[in-house]
Amino acid sequence: MLLAVFMFSFGDATGKFIVATYSVGQLLWLRACAALLLLAPLIWRNRNSFAKIEQPRLQFVRVLLSTSEVASFFLSTSYLPLTDVVTYYLACPIFVTALSAIVLREPVGRRRWTAILVGFVGVLIALRPSAQTFSWSALIALNGSFSFAGLMLTTRQLRQTPDVVIVTLQFIGSFLLGALLAPFGWLTPTPRSLFLFAAAGMISVCALVCISRSLKLAPASAVAPYQYSQIFWAVIFGFVAFGDVPSPATLAGAVIIIGAGLYIFLRERKLRLDEFRLRPQDLAVTGQTQNTQPASKGVSDRPD
Repeated sequence: MLLAVFMFSFGDATGKFIVATYSVGQLLWLRACAALLLLAPLIWRNRNSFAKIEQPRLQFVRVLLSTSEVASFFLSTSYLPLTDVVTYYLACPIFVTALSAIVLREPVGRRRWTAILVGFVGVLIALRPSAQTFSWSALIALNGSFSFAGLMLTTRQLRQTPDVVIVTLQFIGSFLLGALLAPFGWLTPTPRSLFLFAAAGMISVCALVCISRSLKLAPASAVAPYQYSQIFWAVIFGFVAFGDVPSPATLAGAVIIIGAGLYIFLRERKLRLDEFRLRPQDLAVTGQTQNTQPASKGVSDRPD
């Protein structure tokens, strides 16, 4: 997971460097071309999986969200420092929890709602809303973060879809939007730029493979917190490559967002462990198992 976050951060910095010269549409199209070429052997090997895709409508919604997310990210980086954009994206787990309660009707108690509100305060601090600092670029970055949260929710509903199908459809969405936008303001890439376009696509594929592998080696609850290391790389790459120095407000907002996100993560993990401990006792009552350990005292059945 740490390697995946590093590669995503490196790919993000590469994309920001590219959009300083080329359009976002051109980046999306050529990046997707490189990624799909790299995925071609896996696509061919798993071609039967594409013939029976589950929930086509939800898959379509997921592709729209993933395309909106990646376009918003690179468009916002063309105007904002990399650290600012990543800070808004760090709020994604907070948005996911809030949307899970609102859209999926999942129970979220007062403690996590409090953490959600604290996280939104962190977003406002980083956003610095005022007549001088409130901008469309910041709203675009926030739209990317919300789109990414929606992407996570829809992915949760498509657990049975093979990874290669999920990833391929994601890049197909970028390919189509890039092909639509690329002709506007097209610049013929130099050989050096073509290498950067290809590197951006291949790095993103390798990062997705690393994430998939990490989730097969360990539970998601064990590797998820490492995603917050992205802010470290954003600061490093932003300073080294672009000379960006994050403002105190951005860093303060990032700390609050990370703190709220980690609290939500740890709270949800505790609730899952408490639920797991309760199961043997429930089974013992029904006579389905014996010699089980009693559940922890003081465990509330109200999720909070």
